[in-house]
Amino acid sequence: MELLDKLVLPQSSEHIQLLHYLLMLIFFLFIPFIGMIFGGTALSLYFKRKAGKTSNNNYSRFAKEIIEIVTINKSSGVILGIVPLLSVVMMYAQILHTADMTTVGLILFAFLLTSVSMVLIYSYRYSLGFKGIFDALDTTASQNEVIADDFNKLSKGTTRMSLRAGKWGLLFLFIALWIFIAAVTQVFYVDEWGKHNIFYLLFSYKALLRFLYMILASFTVTGVVILFAFFYWEGGRKFINEEYKQLVCKTGVNLALYSALIIPLIAAADLIILPAEILSLSVFAAAITGILLLFLAYNYLYVLTKNGNLKYSGHAFFAIIFALMAFIVKDQLAMSNSTKTHAAVLNYDFELFLSELRGEGLEGEIVNAAEIFTTRCSSCHKYEEKLVGPPYNDVLPKYEGKENQLIAFIRNPVKVDPAYPPMPNPGLKPNEAEAIAIYLLEEYKKR
Repeated sequence: MELLDKLVLPQSSEHIQLLHYLLMLIFFLFIPFIGMIFGGTALSLYFKRKAGKTSNNNYSRFAKEIIEIVTINKSSGVILGIVPLLSVVMMYAQILHTADMTTVGLILFAFLLTSVSMVLIYSYRYSLGFKGIFDALDTTASQNEVIADDFNKLSKGTTRMSLRAGKWGLLFLFIALWIFIAAVTQVFYVDEWGKHNIFYLLFSYKALLRFLYMILASFTVTGVVILFAFFYWEGGRKFINEEYKQLVCKTGVNLALYSALIIPLIAAADLIILPAEILSLSVFAAAITGILLLFLAYNYLYVLTKNGNLKYSGHAFFAIIFALMAFIVKDQLAMSNSTKTHAAVLNYDFELFLSELRGEGLEGEIVNAAEIFTTRCSSCHKYEEKLVGPPYNDVLPKYEGKENQLIAFIRNPVKVDPAYPPMPNPGLKPNEAEAIAIYLLEEYKKR
């Protein structure tokens, strides 16, 4: 967005790398929390509806306790849901500063929708608490004919308000997560930056695949959080009856197990469709670690159902959380690889910015670009032949009209094509890199 671009200052390569690490830490908090908020709200509404149809007190109690567990308290929605996403907006604005893409604007819109959804979901949580109070007072109120009618109206109004707030909150959060995932997915495909409209970004198979993963991860996290909160945390809870205990256990295990079963396939498919140039050993290692942790969680959940040993609920919880963290690491490493060239551009802008602050000129002495080409470049590159590096005729076309990107790449080379070794840094000054970039593009156009 132009407004955020004006607010953001150019960043060095070191600062941009630090932002990637900070993003990783923020996602460690934000993704599990927002996932269990989404999954927990959906599950609570489901059991609230079942309670209305069957008048089963276990269902209504479970609906209330689910939403209380996943929302934690009234401060958590702000600290773990809203503030981290606002931080993500600012960090992406710096990492993608001047990039021709809509990612930052979409994440900002997702932030606004998430804020609204949090207000509605927490309203749903507290209105369920009021409904419980009304139900407890129902017998006393019915003995007084004067207040019975008003009491019933207020009770029914609270029920309607809670359901509406929950449904609308869930819908807004669903849309926010969809937009957020589509925006982040766009970053991995550098060749498509700025080429597609929002409709394409939302409905591309790449975004939909990752969004499906987010939904399944949300229900998986919700399932293990229920098991952890009811059976592991502080020694487990006391249950009012065995039927309610079985309902909680069965729901948590089935939700976590069946949702997590498909995640390894989605993770593998995501690796296949990611551009080859952003994949690395560390990306594969993080993905494989996440998949192995998922299989470990399957084992704990299976043992829990077969042996009824509830201590494994804690083991399953930690296995799922660490698996999710491994996938977050994988995504951040891939994103760091995909933005390396743009980071080099930003680093060059940063050097220009510092030079202007110091009052230094970057032009200085006259630079002989042809001599630099002969002494620094010609030993590895030719225009039409492949030497150590690729022919210029193959790589320069993508830099036409993008002179700053070529300058930035020369100043801070990154590995792009797996078929060639990484280009060593030629150690050129900013004005020398600019001169050789102009020279290369002009010579290419003559041929």
